Amino acid sequence: MSVSPIRSTVDFDKPGKQYGHLYVPYSYNLGGWANLMLPVTVIGRGTGPTALVLAGNHGDEYPGQIAVMRLLRELSPEHVTGRLILVPTLTMPGAKAATRLSPLDGKNFNRCFPGNPTGTPSEVVAHYLTTELFPRADIVIDIHTGGRSLDFEPCAHMHLVPKGPQRDQMLAATEAWNTDFCFLYADVAGTGLLPVEAENQGKVVVTTEMGGSENVTALVHAETQMGLRNVLMHFGLLPGKAVTRESLGLAPTRWVQALNWDDYRFAPESGVYENLVPLGEDVSAGQPVGAIHFLERPDRDPVYVLANTDGVLLATRAPSIVAQGDCVACIAHDVDPRKL
Repeated sequence: MSVSPIRSTVDFDKPGKQYGHLYVPYSYNLGGWANLMLPVTVIGRGTGPTALVLAGNHGDEYPGQIAVMRLLRELSPEHVTGRLILVPTLTMPGAKAATRLSPLDGKNFNRCFPGNPTGTPSEVVAHYLTTELFPRADIVIDIHTGGRSLDFEPCAHMHLVPKGPQRDQMLAATEAWNTDFCFLYADVAGTGLLPVEAENQGKVVVTTEMGGSENVTALVHAETQMGLRNVLMHFGLLPGKAVTRESLGLAPTRWVQALNWDDYRFAPESGVYENLVPLGEDVSAGQPVGAIHFLERPDRDPVYVLANTDGVLLATRAPSIVAQGDCVACIAHDVDPRKL
């Protein structure tokens, strides 16, 4: 692929701790020679794995951004064995505007891979990750939430990559987040995802859905921050022994999957959505999980969204206003991923 136009002010191979930026050239009406500046921190010491820790893939998903910012401020080189590359906000214009997509180009960054060095700003950044950052990494951690559109039962999740060492390491790392649920998921809304590109390069990829909606509770922030640190301890990048759910006195994580299109429920009409089932609760086939009401026709009966199969409600609509075709629920099913 062509050489990236992005300039970095950090030396990724230099030991110690460096704060800097990735400079992404672009033009707009008031800046013909502008650069989008994405903060990046590198902390390296000795010999060990390299972890690329990313957040803000979607601008309106903030718990991961805060967790990475806390981590990069608090860590010193003596805390690290190996190398950490930390990018707290991948979609800076979206994060500033509280939008999922980048206002610069209208792109969903998580649909831009492998990227394009001569494309829009989002495509240029995706190309830089594909060609510069992923090749340097052994581990890629991409922290998501449901953003403003969905509310998730907080979970670490992963794609079901082919059997072998990569899958085994991803399963163990996903469990190291210590969430109540671990989730095998499918891509139902397009291609070009960041985790897929990293997986195709053979990286151990750990992703999450740490809650969602406008409101982020203190518990979700704490779970995001503790889970990230524990995963890095699991890989030996940070000192200490990683804790397990057993050592914390918790039940084993519940592995679930939603690998079929029918596991994702979509609004058949536009209206006002009512969630009927708490997140994390088991549901039965045919059970209503939500209802769509009609502001201009209060006399009209609501349209119900039903679970297609038995399972657990892992995600649900966050905004009350819903448009036809919006995903309003995800019904996941118990699975033993090591038997797949």
